[in-house]
Amino acid sequence: MPFTYDEDGLLCADGHPTSELAQKFGTPLYVYSADGFLAHLAAFQQAVAPVNGKVHFAVKANANLALLSLMAQQGAGADIVSGGEMQRALAAGIAPQDIVFSGVGKTDDEIRLALAKNIGQINAESPEEIKHIEAIASEWGLKAPVAIRVNPDIDAKSHEKISTGQKSTKFGIPIATGEAEAVYDYIHNSPHLVARGLAVHIGSQLTDLAPFKAAYQTLIALADGFRAKGYDVPILDLGGGLGIDYHGEETPDFAAYGALVSSLFSGLDYQLGFEPGRSIAADNGILLTSALYTKASEEKDFIIVDAAMNDLLRPTLYEAYHRIEPIQQSNRAKRLSDIVGPVCETGDYLARGRDFPSVESGEVVAVFNAGAYGSVMASNYNTRAMPAEILIHQGEVHLIKPRKTIEDLLNDEHNPFAE
Repeated sequence: MPFTYDEDGLLCADGHPTSELAQKFGTPLYVYSADGFLAHLAAFQQAVAPVNGKVHFAVKANANLALLSLMAQQGAGADIVSGGEMQRALAAGIAPQDIVFSGVGKTDDEIRLALAKNIGQINAESPEEIKHIEAIASEWGLKAPVAIRVNPDIDAKSHEKISTGQKSTKFGIPIATGEAEAVYDYIHNSPHLVARGLAVHIGSQLTDLAPFKAAYQTLIALADGFRAKGYDVPILDLGGGLGIDYHGEETPDFAAYGALVSSLFSGLDYQLGFEPGRSIAADNGILLTSALYTKASEEKDFIIVDAAMNDLLRPTLYEAYHRIEPIQQSNRAKRLSDIVGPVCETGDYLARGRDFPSVESGEVVAVFNAGAYGSVMASNYNTRAMPAEILIHQGEVHLIKPRKTIEDLLNDEHNPFAE
C-alpha cells in the first residue's frame, strides 16, 4: 500500500512523511503514488491477459497529464468523454488509435476533432448522434469508426447518480425495443461509417460481479446475432465500473473480474475493450487538509478544515464515504464530529457523524481513496484556488499541478468596466 503509518504513527506516502509534504506544498494537497497507479494497471492487465483485449484508462477518473503519460508507457490507451479529454490524452502521448471516445453529447466540433486526429473508436449513443457523425464524415470524404453503446436495462445496484445501464437513464441505445439492431444495420449499410462493434457500461463502483455477467451475456447474444446476419462486429467494449473498498484497505479484486471475463469470452473471436478508472486511481491518491478550528456544539464537534466541497465534491454530490484520519496516530479521545469545509453551504462537508479524535489548529488530516473523481471534479467556487497535485514516482516527488494564485484566477477574466 502506498499510504502507510511508520513506526512513530506518522502517515507516509511511498516513504515520504506527509507532514513534510504538507509543509512544503501547502494544503489542500492531492498526493498520488505513481507506483501504486502502475501496479494496479499491471494487475488489471494481467487479470484480463487470457483474452484478446485492450485497457483504456478512463480519463474522467483522473486526468493529470503526468499520470496519463506513465500509464501510456505501460500500454494503456484512453477512454475519453470530451474534446478536452481527447487533447489531454494526445498531449500525454497516447496514440490516437488507442483512444475510445465515449459520451452522449459530442458536439460537431468534437466529432470533427476526433476524425481529424484519427481517433480509433467513437462510441455513439443515439441515432441522431450517428447521423451527425455520418454527415461530417461524408463532408470530409471519410469513413468514421463507430461502435454503438447499447443499454441492456440492467440495474447495477450502485448509487442512482452513477448507475447507467437502465432504460430510465440517458445512456446507450435500447436493446429490447430493437433500436440497437436497427442502428447497427444503418451503420453497416452506410458508405461513410465503419462498424467497430458494441459497447456497454452499466455503472460505476460495482462490487458485485453479477451485473457485469448479465450485461456481458446480453452483449454476446446481441453480437452473435449480428454476426449471424453477416455484420462485422470486431470489438466488444466492456466499459468499466469495477468498484473499490472505501471503508477499508482491500484492493480491487482484479483477479475475480478477470476470471469472469475469461469464463465468458475465452474462445470467442472478439477483441475486447476495458475502461477501468476508479479501480486504478482511487486507492492511489489522498487529499491532505489542515484543521482550522474546532467548533463545539452540544451534539457534536464541527472540525473545520481548509479543504471543501470545491476540492472534493464526492461526499456532497453522492453522499460518498471517505476514510479520514489525522496523519499522526494517537490515543486521543474521540467525539462525534462532522469534518466540514469553509464554503458557505450546509452541504460543504467531507464527512458527517464520525467518531473523530480532537485535532489542534494547523494539524493535518488525510482523506483516503481520493485518487479518482477528486481533482477532476474540483472547482474555484467561492473564488478558492484548487489544490495543488504532487506525484511520487520511484521515490521522487514531482509537483505536477501547481496551485494557482487568486491573481491567476482574476487574470483569467476580462473586465471591460474596470477603471
